[in-house]
Amino acid sequence: MVGVEVSKVDSSFQVSAYESSSYTENLIGTLLAIFGNLIVSISLSIQKYSHVNLAGTKDPRAYYRTKTWWLGLVLAVLGEVGTFVSYAFAPLSLIAPLNAVSVIASSILGFIFLREKWKPKEFLRRYILSFIGCALTIAGTYLFVTFGPNSHEKLNAENIVKHVIGWPVLLYLVLEIIAFCLLLYFYKQRNANYLVVVLLLVALLGSVTVITVKAVSGMVILSVQGNMQLSYPIFYVMFVCMVATVVFQATFLSQASHLYDSSLIASLNYILSTTFAIVAGAVFYLEFNHEDVLHICMFLLGCVVCFLGVFMITKNRKKAKAFEPYVTMDMMQGIPTIHDKGRVVQPDYNGSFSYGALVNNDSVTPATLPVAQEQMAVSPSPSNAPYMTSDLKRD
Repeated sequence: MVGVEVSKVDSSFQVSAYESSSYTENLIGTLLAIFGNLIVSISLSIQKYSHVNLAGTKDPRAYYRTKTWWLGLVLAVLGEVGTFVSYAFAPLSLIAPLNAVSVIASSILGFIFLREKWKPKEFLRRYILSFIGCALTIAGTYLFVTFGPNSHEKLNAENIVKHVIGWPVLLYLVLEIIAFCLLLYFYKQRNANYLVVVLLLVALLGSVTVITVKAVSGMVILSVQGNMQLSYPIFYVMFVCMVATVVFQATFLSQASHLYDSSLIASLNYILSTTFAIVAGAVFYLEFNHEDVLHICMFLLGCVVCFLGVFMITKNRKKAKAFEPYVTMDMMQGIPTIHDKGRVVQPDYNGSFSYGALVNNDSVTPATLPVAQEQMAVSPSPSNAPYMTSDLKRD
């Protein structure tokens, strides 16, 4: 009896120690992910400030010759490294939704860099949706971090191979490949250039990306700690899949950015990519096997609230106005010119009247017509005249 009680105490102590270690690793991974997304947002704002500053001062230097742009690049690399390492310490379903931190930080930094003066009513009307969206995103982040999965295993090469050859993963990959091929067929052959189709392709590739990123990150961290994993072939298979899916994701996102508004792409891509990443973590790494129904429901509620907040933040962004030219009927050789905001795009011949702007330039001398046109319009030949001068006087 004493031996049985001692074994129970030892097993309970091991379980509590495992839970404490898992909680510590989850906390490290969460903080690294938040830090990485925050640093990436700051780096993008710094690089954008560098471009705007060069355009405003008409500096002849290229953007890559400025110190601010290089500072932004270094911070971007640092942030991406932090996000990459975070996958080795925390579950995939916990790290993927934390990209919302980048959306919140970009919204706040963009507001700070605008430096616009608003009246209180105009300020509330302009930014009330952004504030509500930030509050909802923070609340959702708190919910899914608090009720997210706590179980986490050390990803060595043997564990990754066991996950890969499991029937749930194989079934998931087969269904994903079929869905990807169907979407790619409609996108390429049927010209279905819908935003949902393009971003579904990105999300399907992204689910493979996060699976491989977590595997590569886990094996790299174990190798750094002394348990060498880089000699196994599965490491290089995962690494090649990671690079390939990232490249194809960038290609599809670039195509989507040429067709649709960036704010709509950001919100919908976050929702779809996070959803597929959570499903991939649940299927591939079995992250929700030891969670009860209440924790899963609260985690999903936090994700939905976070999705709504991100949608409200991106919905309130100011859209860029499209180029709307107007034609001016300048009377120099009958050549019209196109103006954009008062600036000439085609060569201007100082015409006397602008049709689109309805501006009459009285100070400009009217342009003379060419000789051929002047003879046809002003001095017709007597033989072609329907009335003679004498007839006009008689009338």
